[in-house]
Parts: sequence; C-alpha cells; structure tokens
Amino acid sequence: MLELTMAAVSAADAGATAGLQMAEAPSEPGAVLRVGRDAAVCRLATPGDWLFVSRVHLEFLCGPDGTWQLTWLRGSQTDPSAEVTVTVDGRVYGVPYGGTVPLPPESAGEVVVQDRTEARSVNVGFYHEGRSTTP
Repeated sequence: MLELTMAAVSAADAGATAGLQMAEAPSEPGAVLRVGRDAAVCRLATPGDWLFVSRVHLEFLCGPDGTWQLTWLRGSQTDPSAEVTVTVDGRVYGVPYGGTVPLPPESAGEVVVQDRTEARSVNVGFYHEGRSTTP
C-alpha cells in the first residue's frame, strides 16, 4: 500500500494544512497515483493556476514486484519551472527532470515540488507499507 498526503503551500500560508488531500493505492503491479494540475487524470490536484506544476507532474507507479517508483514526467517545456526532491530517512535526493527514482519498501518520506520563481511548493508525504507476507 502506498499512502500519499499533499499540501499546496505558498509564502502567504506557510505552515497551514488547509486543502490537504490524501490518496492511496494497493501495492499491486500497475497501480498508479498521479499528481498535477489536471484533476481529471490526477488523484492529487494542485491549484490550476500554479503553472510551475505540469498537468501531470509526478507519477507513482507500482512495479511487478510490488515496489513503488516515482517519476517526474517531462512537461511541454524544455526547462522545468520547478525542482523536485525526495526526502527519505532524513536524506534529500534530487529527482532529475524526466527521471525515475525507487521508493524503498516500508519507508516514509516527502516529495517536494518547489517553484523556481516564487516561495511556493507542493509537498507530498508518502508512506510505503511493505508487501504482505501472507499467502
């Protein structure tokens, strides 16, 4: 199971949790959770006028072995308007534009999409439960 919580934070409301959204999906091959501006495609949708976030910005995909990976999908622009980082066990990792990183089993952390031009971000907390060992 992968559980996500998302908050859109701007300098005006830093620290506020208004608009907190949650989504989850079982750790089954092919399961997917998306984050972006397009609410028709994304389980977690950011404000529509936050153009530093693509229509479909992040994709969490469960692989054939039940582990999850995060992909920062390339948008329509050559250079991104944001930076994406993942924090796991206190370590911060940069995610390359168009790149994919694995999420360790039985881990918790945060993915941050930071606007390069303003003090605002999309913060997505995740909790990745390990696979069940029950047959």
